[in-house]
Amino acid sequence: MKTSLLIAGSLALVPMTYAQDKPNIIIILADDLGFSDLGCFGGEIHTPVLDKLAKNGVRMTQMYNSARSCPSRANLLTGLYPHQTGLGHMDGSHPAWPKGYSGFRSNSDNVTIAEVLKDAGYFTAMSGKWHLGNKSNPILRGFQEYYGLLGGFNSFWNPAVYTRLPKDRTPRHYEEGTFYATNVITDYAIDFIDQAHQEKKPLFLYLAYNAPHFPLHAPKEVTDKYMSLYMQGWDKIRDARWKRIVDLKLMQGKPALSPRGVVPESLFEDETHPLPAWDSLTKDQQTDLARRMSIFAAMVDVMDANIGRVVDELKKNGELDNTFIMFMSDNGACAEWHEFGFDKQTGVEYHTHTGEELDQMGLPGTYHHYGTGWANVCCTPFTLYKHYAHEGGISTPCIISWGNHVKNKGGLNHQPAQFSDIMSTCVELAGATYPKEYQGRAILPTAGQSILPIVKGKKMPERYIYAEHEGNRMVRKGDWKLVSANFKGDEWELYNIKEDRTEQHNLISKYPEMAKELETAYFEWADKSDVLYFQKMWNTYNKNRRKDFKEYKTR
Repeated sequence: MKTSLLIAGSLALVPMTYAQDKPNIIIILADDLGFSDLGCFGGEIHTPVLDKLAKNGVRMTQMYNSARSCPSRANLLTGLYPHQTGLGHMDGSHPAWPKGYSGFRSNSDNVTIAEVLKDAGYFTAMSGKWHLGNKSNPILRGFQEYYGLLGGFNSFWNPAVYTRLPKDRTPRHYEEGTFYATNVITDYAIDFIDQAHQEKKPLFLYLAYNAPHFPLHAPKEVTDKYMSLYMQGWDKIRDARWKRIVDLKLMQGKPALSPRGVVPESLFEDETHPLPAWDSLTKDQQTDLARRMSIFAAMVDVMDANIGRVVDELKKNGELDNTFIMFMSDNGACAEWHEFGFDKQTGVEYHTHTGEELDQMGLPGTYHHYGTGWANVCCTPFTLYKHYAHEGGISTPCIISWGNHVKNKGGLNHQPAQFSDIMSTCVELAGATYPKEYQGRAILPTAGQSILPIVKGKKMPERYIYAEHEGNRMVRKGDWKLVSANFKGDEWELYNIKEDRTEQHNLISKYPEMAKELETAYFEWADKSDVLYFQKMWNTYNKNRRKDFKEYKTR
């Protein structure tokens, strides 16, 4: 397989005096990337480009997503909590479900960043994963150019599952055996950067990679270089990450590394059980699992190099230092569904690969996931994973780079923020106005606020931040967080995040008044944001899924 990947550089600041000198804005979103997967967040994966952006920018350590792909993407693009757009659950249409979970409400009471910035004179483009349902597409929601995956996940090797819009555009041609999605998504991103440059317009680019989401696909030569590293196993890798996290001072207070995680009760698991120690696995199991994690690491490695190509193009065009770049992940690492991962799109089958089979893993025609053990590593040092409102599920590595506009280059910022804030940030950058009406439709007020004070080294006002998905829920204000996980029941847990970021010391019995204050705020938000008390509804839905799954297994 051919992979042509370049690395990045920097340029001098261009003063902003004319309309065309408004900053370019590039939002880069990874898919299922854990908090500590990048080198600059404690990981062992080779990510020199993102590490350099962090060195010349700022790392936000407490940026929250919405715990899962569709909700986070709706949250990011609209500035509303996902339930306010109908995506409290996932992208499928559920007209019989309550309003907040019925599916994406396109062209109704929400507006996208692309729609707002297009009206403010920006060239708007998207390359990558949409995953906001089939009732709309990027072109219908303000993007002038699009290439990517309209659904949630698919092969990285098959060009037939990717779409170029508008339909009258001539797609790029790739010789057989040369297509790899991460490279191609970047090819189009660079085309869009150059198109904006030629039209002398500021650019808004939403670059939403589907890497490193399953199926795990990567060039073999990149995967191979990680095998010896991951044969050490998840316990040693996790301990090493924690040491680097401490050395990098990514945590406030004196937090402890959370214990080796659990495999939560789920569609495929009847009850919660502890993750096994690496040394308790057979050699064949270890080799198979190391191969899975090596493919995942290779996907991140290749994504980083492709981001380098984007940075290089901006540098070539003389636009790098006048480009606001923000990098994040849509949720925590994916723990579906047990420690051994899976090998089919159904998520049911698992096979331990041996011998020559190992070399084929990650190549065309294969389908793999790495399982809960490696997700536990990728979420180091936190508790739980994607789906959940604990820190492992909703904490994204976040890097902001914007030339000389960044006050404390290479620094860390521990102030809490949320994907709702990205709309307000982009609106302020563009000198635009968030509309009360759009094309005759009344638009809900944005839930967020600009985080540019963080870039400028200033303090944000204290406010409430919320999340809910599948009955997993949380509310955060200042240092305090109230959180609940559905597989644990309805019990709230209370944590002081500044002192205990890894959520090891539940303080609810010690500070009941604080818990009550946060709970009251949570339900006030839920009532006005189309969020339900979801536990009963979710349990009924999941019970039906379990019944269908058990029937499938007996066929």
